[in-house]
Amino acid sequence: MDKKHTIRDIAKLAGVSAATVSKIMNNTGNISDQTRQRVKKIIQDTGYVPTFSAKTLATNRSKLIGVIIGGQFNVGFTHPFFSLILNNFKDFISEMGYDFVFFSKDRDYLERCHHYNIDGCLIMSGDETDEGSRQIDESHIPVVGVDMILSGTTSSYIMTDNYMIAEKVVSHAHLNGIRKIAFIGGNECSFITQQRESGFRKALHLYNLECREEWIVYGDYFDQSGYDSMNQILDGGDLPELVFACSDFMAFGAIEAIKERGMLVPNRIAVIGCDDIEACRFTTPKLTTVRQDKKGIGRLAGQMLIDLIEKGASGQAIMVEPQLVIRESCR
Repeated sequence: MDKKHTIRDIAKLAGVSAATVSKIMNNTGNISDQTRQRVKKIIQDTGYVPTFSAKTLATNRSKLIGVIIGGQFNVGFTHPFFSLILNNFKDFISEMGYDFVFFSKDRDYLERCHHYNIDGCLIMSGDETDEGSRQIDESHIPVVGVDMILSGTTSSYIMTDNYMIAEKVVSHAHLNGIRKIAFIGGNECSFITQQRESGFRKALHLYNLECREEWIVYGDYFDQSGYDSMNQILDGGDLPELVFACSDFMAFGAIEAIKERGMLVPNRIAVIGCDDIEACRFTTPKLTTVRQDKKGIGRLAGQMLIDLIEKGASGQAIMVEPQLVIRESCR
């Protein structure tokens, strides 16, 4: 079996240091063309493939991004909202020459950042910042948060305007003569739910619509909780004309509960979700929802993080405007 060459082997054959070889591979440093060509020819002739450590020797950069889903209410990387954001984030950083590594939720994030010489972190949450994420936010590691608020000197964050999400729903209802609106939030202590509920209450007040406390209930963003929350509302007697669920999954569950009572959606009770995941187009009825720009958020999060890493950019907060998508579940 042929010997697997190391960067030191290449350096010895070329009569230069390992650091010089690394600089040539990374196209950095003030090195003569003659030396560059000699080293590149040796690399080609030997079939040398640089290791991870060799690639980072000259620049002190790993070109690695740590990816975390933080917070108490971990929905996981496979959730269609977060997975679409992550896929577009991945595509952008790949175009910029970066790769990423997932961090397990039960591990010390900051310790792992140092272990892998991480250049920066993406944290997705939709929840209050957990201790591990807070430590990264307070460190000097560049970090971008999605659906969470960060305040570190090398931190930025991006999210959809949650107040506007609720305002768009109530405004649409008001314009279409709907006066009785219920709200199904996610986890009650999640700041995403709190912002949407606050926006919902303010919009009801703006349009002089009654806010019925028994019609403000909470789930966990998944379909079973939407089903259970909707049954809680239905058991109350007086029925709303519209239910706004803070996730598409909870909207799916709410629709199922309404159907089981022998009522039609939207004829008896209309339903609006939030996120606009792919499944919204295939439910019966097709779900009216508030679209979050998952592709735009993912790519912009990537750009923000690269700017922090490579340009030393100042931290920033970006609010993305949502879009109401009218389908069949709300007239």
